[in-house]
Amino acid sequence: MKRFIARNAPGYLFLMPWFIGFFLLALGPILASLYLSFTRYDMVNAPRWIGFDNYTYMFTRDRRFWKALEVTFHYVVLAVPARLIMALGVAMLLDKGLRSIGFYRAIFYLPSLLGASIAIAILWRQLFDANGVVNQTLGYLGVSGPNWLTNPDTSLYTLVILAMWQFGSPMLIFLAGLRGIPRDLYEAAEIDGTPPWRQFTRITLPLLAPVIFFNLVLQTIEAFKTFSSAFIISNGSGAPADSLLFYTVYLFNEAFKFFRMGYASALAWVLLIIIAIFTAIAFFTSKYWVHYENERD
Repeated sequence: MKRFIARNAPGYLFLMPWFIGFFLLALGPILASLYLSFTRYDMVNAPRWIGFDNYTYMFTRDRRFWKALEVTFHYVVLAVPARLIMALGVAMLLDKGLRSIGFYRAIFYLPSLLGASIAIAILWRQLFDANGVVNQTLGYLGVSGPNWLTNPDTSLYTLVILAMWQFGSPMLIFLAGLRGIPRDLYEAAEIDGTPPWRQFTRITLPLLAPVIFFNLVLQTIEAFKTFSSAFIISNGSGAPADSLLFYTVYLFNEAFKFFRMGYASALAWVLLIIIAIFTAIAFFTSKYWVHYENERD
């Protein structure tokens, strides 16, 4: 026990603020939402226990629930790979030893700080308006741009582009991972005449696999939680034709627009389970493609 305490006490000491915040501020609301998910509660009258009725209605009769899942899954499948590819590409450019690299890192990280803000969502809506900057630019090139935000076939892609623009956070993590790859491996490959694309597939990607896995898990979780941009761009309704009905937007409307807090709590727990399943799948499959330096055969 003394050896365990001596070895782990510093780590638990640094984790203490999180533990305090979790047990004092988060655990209570989490347990309360679990209880409310089995009740009918409108935030005015006392909760009334109804058992699994919320979950039964959700999976058997609520068509908008399935539409919200469809839109969210579609967004996750498109936005997460697009953001990671963009982040990795920029990180590899910055890894070439550019001058003033600190300035470029700050500039490229800035969209990640601002991207989730309401102001950026409003700006994005103006950019992709029928008479916005994007269509005006396309008009100068002789191309007639679509009505991005009023067309159900294109509205979701505006948010995917916004997700690509917010590549700063995974980019910094990729850059740190690239800096950890020994340079002598690339030098040996160049001496052997290995082309750059083969260096990328045989050296960079395998050694960067733990970082790719880390970014993949984090960005998948964040994609499932996307809210403010979808809410602002769709005016809080998921329009047009529910093409922007993200799961979080639907959950928010059920809770604070229709005051079905019990049903919203059930939606929140289903979302938690979905994220947990995707995370578990990622960890299970990682053993086939993620290898760490300290692993032994």
